Amino acid sequence: MRHNFTQTMTLAGSVQDVDAATSTFSLKARTGDVFRVTVGETTTYQVLTNLDQIGRDRVPEPTTASPDDVRRALAKYIVSGRPLFVAGLYQLDGERERFEARTVYLLHSDPGRYLFEETHWWLAQVTQMADRILDHLFDQRRSYTIDDFAKFYRTNLNILGQPVDDDVQESAVLSRLLYDLSTAFLITGAERYFLAANAAMKYLREAFRSISHDGEYCFWAYGRRRHEEGEKGESLFFASQGPDDIGTIPLYEQIYSIAGLTQYYRITLDTEVLEDIRRTINAFQAFWWDPPAAREKGFAGTGGYYSHLDPVTMRPDTPALGDNFRRKNWNSIGDHIPAYLINLILTLEPLPQGTGRGYFDALLRTCLGILEETTSLIVEKFPDPKSSYVNERFHDDWTPDHTYRWQQNRAVVGHNLKIAWNLTRCANYFHMRAARRRAMGKVPEAAGDDDRAARCLAIARQLADRMATVGLDVIRGGIFDCVEREPSGGMPIQFAWGATKDFWQQEQGILAYLVLHGATPSDPQYLGLARECEAFWNLFFLDRERQGYYFRTTENGLPIIDGQYGMKSSHAIGYHAFELAYLAHVYTRAFVDAGREADNGFCLFFRLRKSSIQTSINVLPDFMPPGRLSIERIVANGIDVTADKRPANPDDFQIHLDGLDGERTDGTISLVVQFTAIAPTGA
Repeated sequence: MRHNFTQTMTLAGSVQDVDAATSTFSLKARTGDVFRVTVGETTTYQVLTNLDQIGRDRVPEPTTASPDDVRRALAKYIVSGRPLFVAGLYQLDGERERFEARTVYLLHSDPGRYLFEETHWWLAQVTQMADRILDHLFDQRRSYTIDDFAKFYRTNLNILGQPVDDDVQESAVLSRLLYDLSTAFLITGAERYFLAANAAMKYLREAFRSISHDGEYCFWAYGRRRHEEGEKGESLFFASQGPDDIGTIPLYEQIYSIAGLTQYYRITLDTEVLEDIRRTINAFQAFWWDPPAAREKGFAGTGGYYSHLDPVTMRPDTPALGDNFRRKNWNSIGDHIPAYLINLILTLEPLPQGTGRGYFDALLRTCLGILEETTSLIVEKFPDPKSSYVNERFHDDWTPDHTYRWQQNRAVVGHNLKIAWNLTRCANYFHMRAARRRAMGKVPEAAGDDDRAARCLAIARQLADRMATVGLDVIRGGIFDCVEREPSGGMPIQFAWGATKDFWQQEQGILAYLVLHGATPSDPQYLGLARECEAFWNLFFLDRERQGYYFRTTENGLPIIDGQYGMKSSHAIGYHAFELAYLAHVYTRAFVDAGREADNGFCLFFRLRKSSIQTSINVLPDFMPPGRLSIERIVANGIDVTADKRPANPDDFQIHLDGLDGERTDGTISLVVQFTAIAPTGA
């Protein structure tokens, strides 16, 4: 029996009943546990705020008079059924226990609604973040050049946005920033973001790109560092300087070096950028890929991609690689899908109109081969019947590696949710492709795609369901970080280090549960889990004073800002918050209350370069379930062209560009596409 035990605690749940006489209410957590919460004179009530810090408390005053301020506030803010987060003090003394609320967090002034599902929420978040990043790097500039990025861009900024002693510029992180800026333009149309993205693209290609002697392959240097004052020039690091990858060429760094280029291509159709993407994928296939034919080179030939190359031999089987010798891992297999593959396939399928169809077709076939192979490997090799978590590291014969450095036999919860998210997206794609093939009379091929979709969705649901119990904090909300894959000690979760929560893993959970809600609209559990994860992110990860976000919090949602976790930008803090804002916006508009009372419209913005080989653009925002989205309106260079340019088939998202050029002085086409969600059949 414990005596005089006190602990700060956060609780998440829904109100069950209110007792005004005792100034208490009961809060039911997702586990079914019910906590009695006491409020008092020092209890404060807050309605969720965004990075813009606008006060959103519009809760009406109670209609009946209360004898004191404590019970008046209780009557005003606490109603049965309302979802809440409560931060307070838990005390235990023998048989007695007590939980006193210090802060009660409401998610909307209306008990049945959520602020993060409003039309403007994620747009406000992305503009606040993008503006502050550009302000920190470039002060008051509103136009940007390649020289601005050469002089001012830094990978590492402290929490105040100021440069630190390390003035390195990392290629993959600059690419992530290019993704951020391109994405901010894609969903807001703000000119500032486009101009910055254009300059970032030029600097990335000029400063870090390395083309092979025959022009077929593109590699990306790790980074650049300026010499000490008084010495001219810079040092270029081709091999990685990351602690797990030092002296090697890790595939995931090359993958993320084209993540920003792919998003930039998506909004511009810049064929020079596409050519760099194509060359980089050629390098993936020639140097990291391990198909059966690779046995002739002495590789395993078991499929997938090696994780690291030796920069001297350009092989994955050089002993100098140490622990990365002949290894494959989650990043070398799964990161293709979200980093560039889905966005690239969205731009290439259906094949663009114009004289470049042969060029586009060859690249699309390569991309589809990668998609099919990586999804099959994830489904077949990663799940572990002996654990709730996937295996993440492998020898090249697909034997799991449970001895790698810090990872050992441990799981990263966010990787499991990232798999659930991306397998669901791929299931949507295979369902769409099956529908197209069935319409063309290709019944056997359609059946194969339906089977692929079913297998992807089954593993996605299995992982998402498991993580809801052994990856998510079922009392406080939020998603844990690193855990033991085979817990000992009799507890359902065993933490590798602390019960902390990282920002990028919250993103994976939010997107996994939102997209699963879209794929399985008849199952209400995923929307509930998505809302729980969104609430924790928006309450505790937003750095409202500095228009950013925290890397890591405690289990209770308190930010950890010591060391690298106090950085506003670093090699570890990339594009996840912008990816989250973009896709949470799209998924919410498309899947949450679709076709009923909500406003389920949204716009995407494009700034297209005139191309001699391409006369159309594909505008589908993500791999979506068939029949769930339609084009409502098309505006080109400020003129409504919906009647002429909207495809006749509602499942067709390819817009023809002929006749639209020549209006802008820079020769580009400004295109705005408005979408509307369609309620699922039978919902």
